[in-house]
Amino acid sequence: MSVAVLSSTGRKLMPTSNYRARKLLKSHRAAIECYRPIFTIRLTDRKEGNTQPIEYACDTGYQHVGVSIKSEKHEFVHAQYDMLSDETERHNDCRKYRRTRRNRLRYRKPRFDNRSKKNKEMPPSLRHRKENQISLFESFCKVMPITSATFEMGKFDTQLLQAIANGKPLPEGKDYQQGSKYLYQTEREAVFGRDHYTCQVCGKSVKDGVILNTHHIGYWKGYRSNRISNLLTVCEHCHTAKNHRPGGKLWGLEPKSTNLAPAAYMSTVRWAMYRDLVLMHPEIDIHIQYGAKTSVTRKSLHLAKTHANDAYCIGSLRPKHRAAELVYQKKRRNNRILSRFYDAKYIDIRDGKKKSGSALSCGRTNCRESRRSDKNQRIYRGKKCSSGRTSIRKRRYAYQPGDAILFRSQRFAVNGAHCNGTRVILNTGKSVKTADLTCIKKEGGWRFLPAQA
Repeated sequence: MSVAVLSSTGRKLMPTSNYRARKLLKSHRAAIECYRPIFTIRLTDRKEGNTQPIEYACDTGYQHVGVSIKSEKHEFVHAQYDMLSDETERHNDCRKYRRTRRNRLRYRKPRFDNRSKKNKEMPPSLRHRKENQISLFESFCKVMPITSATFEMGKFDTQLLQAIANGKPLPEGKDYQQGSKYLYQTEREAVFGRDHYTCQVCGKSVKDGVILNTHHIGYWKGYRSNRISNLLTVCEHCHTAKNHRPGGKLWGLEPKSTNLAPAAYMSTVRWAMYRDLVLMHPEIDIHIQYGAKTSVTRKSLHLAKTHANDAYCIGSLRPKHRAAELVYQKKRRNNRILSRFYDAKYIDIRDGKKKSGSALSCGRTNCRESRRSDKNQRIYRGKKCSSGRTSIRKRRYAYQPGDAILFRSQRFAVNGAHCNGTRVILNTGKSVKTADLTCIKKEGGWRFLPAQA
């Protein structure tokens, strides 16, 4: 990756090589401006400079984003950026905690209509991914003289993709109106009807007197979609916490179809992202390219299928001098979980291993369960090794896990803080005073992954 250059007046100049940047810094002809999104220097003895057309090419995506910044002869940036994967789960937890707080009082005044909503507002998880990609583009525009930008966007037919994945005939005409929930009132009823009201694990049905539940098949790998293909009919005896853990009957089951969330995301945000880019940067020519053209270009150049290579094949410039591929992972800047519960530990009398209290619980999740049920694991609790406790973080410490610090002229990373923030634990396991440390870089934003680069 090259080094971005700014003039003494703040004008964006052409990027330079790492070797030349070191020479300029050593001779005090330049000073360090910033480290992100790319290492940038500011010249101290130069106000003007000639620039060439630079193109920003982006392979937009749901989880992975490819970026290639290039001129006619050189490629300056060739990187892949990985988004956060648990944004939807965090929003669901926030909604759950809010509902729990409001249920603690006998009466709370309704407050559902006290927030303004913009027209055609998209879900927060999709808006988060869209704004991340826009902010990434803006950060490069601040330090590099970008004249044009091309984004790969497309519209996907999810029903057509689902039919191809399942090996079924392609939908035509009324097939788009008669989907998997046709003639059913709810998703639950559609799942039971598809499975003939029979448990797909043990084979028992409602005729045997069991209670049926709907189960998310891909929960174990973070796929919690409510699509019919990701739901399964399971009876109450098989739908237990034990079967949800590794080694259980429900762990490792694969959904019958692929995850179509990336296709739905791109179909939803493509024009909203394009409008925002045009409004924010009217001085830059914004273009859209479809994936079919990118695929043809990549195959003609005999390049491997990666997100960074797809970004290189987007746009009109194909420089011969390529940059090395780098991979970055999105990292949260703050840990907003203030309270954390540490479960008690017991000895399991069956195998003598140490297990948590939740693993050896009675399993009474509802009033229909009996204490003599086979779900009751509490009877196997042996000696108590440690008591459960709740830890509440009352203030934010100066050093967070992952921060790069300088201790005795050596660079370390922070693993955590203790003693009310007066001491930190280094990545070597040593505890030192915060007064003896010098902060080099805060953890957060985009983190470089050297193992995948």
